[in-house]
Amino acid sequence: MAGLLFAGAAVGILLASERARPLRQRTRAELPRLARNGAMGAACQAVIMVSDGPITQTIARENARSRRGLQHAIGGLPGRIAAFLLMDYIYYLWHVATHKVPFLWRFHRVHHVDPDLDASTAIRFHALDMLISVPMRMVQVRLAGVDPATHDAWRSFFLGSVLFHHSNLRLPEGVDERLSTLLTTPRMHGIHHSQRPDEMDANWSSGISLWDRLHGTFRADVAQQAIAIGVDDPLAERDIALLPALQAPFQTSGNRDEFTAS
Repeated sequence: MAGLLFAGAAVGILLASERARPLRQRTRAELPRLARNGAMGAACQAVIMVSDGPITQTIARENARSRRGLQHAIGGLPGRIAAFLLMDYIYYLWHVATHKVPFLWRFHRVHHVDPDLDASTAIRFHALDMLISVPMRMVQVRLAGVDPATHDAWRSFFLGSVLFHHSNLRLPEGVDERLSTLLTTPRMHGIHHSQRPDEMDANWSSGISLWDRLHGTFRADVAQQAIAIGVDDPLAERDIALLPALQAPFQTSGNRDEFTAS
């Protein structure tokens, strides 16, 4: 419940800030988007509370009890930092997989179909997407060896980062550029939500931006107003609405290339 209240408050603050300093012009009516994205976010949180949450906390407690995983192999503050970084890197790899593996893309596509990008998009996921990610989360927490405190610190950082970099908040350009040397920023993630495959296949980081730089997937050469947000496929318009979005993963093959408009 605390996580849901925090997310709701953070989304509200970011939405207000976005109105004052928008990074991109909106293309759709705001209230219907907020309503359906909010409904999807609430369903995701419910799934997390009964699956991901208790399972990963159990693993984290066992990590601490058995002193296993990277955090305890290194020990002390360096171990906590290394485990935190590994948690973030594994999620980078998972994000790439959600685009490249057809079955995973069926569900992740629901997130990208949103025709505008703002803080509410950060919670627009298919509820089953959360359930499908549980095995990855189990491996992530086990390998990193995070104890409950370190795990909670990463989750809080990750949630805050996801809400921030999905926002339509226009930071001063120099600030965004400097911040992107360490963290994922709205300008960075706006490029990732482009309909163009070469732009979508960039800026995969969800927290620390180092991973894109290490893998050569960092881009900052696209003007925000030139980005067409969403997915370029014949079914995208249909799948914006709530019920079609929930049905969409079961009505496609999941091959991303199949739905690229000619």
